[in-house]
Amino acid sequence: MTAYPVDPGDPDPSYLSFWRERHLCTLTTPRADSSPHVVPVGVTYDPEARLARVIANKSSRKVANVLAAGPEGARVAVCQVDGRRWATLEGRAFVRSERERVTEAERRYAERYERAPSPNPSRVVIEIELTRAMGKAVGKPPGTVPGHG
Repeated sequence: MTAYPVDPGDPDPSYLSFWRERHLCTLTTPRADSSPHVVPVGVTYDPEARLARVIANKSSRKVANVLAAGPEGARVAVCQVDGRRWATLEGRAFVRSERERVTEAERRYAERYERAPSPNPSRVVIEIELTRAMGKAVGKPPGTVPGHG
């Protein structure tokens, strides 16, 4: 299978555009036994900071998995798929609870998903320091019918 590498700090316009569309994503974190824990999440991508962000409840399994990795962070991946278009971001994840970081993650979530997240005093943000990106984001714009455009 052909890999489609992308510079996570300088993605091409179609890749970045794909990450700005409203799509459900997955987050894969390692369990204690090294098996993958995959859950649906909302993700925001900030190439300038080389970060992906996932808001979460501090008592969630995904947060526990990241915390269990210790101070070096957990190796994780976030992914989204839409037909033949797909994109994956990989890196080291860290749980952040500082109010300004959580607020910034909520703002970015609201911008991408066109709705503010519900209030949650137990919210934290999983920040992923990006080390790798790949995908194939070139394709027909959302809402087009194959063969009709």
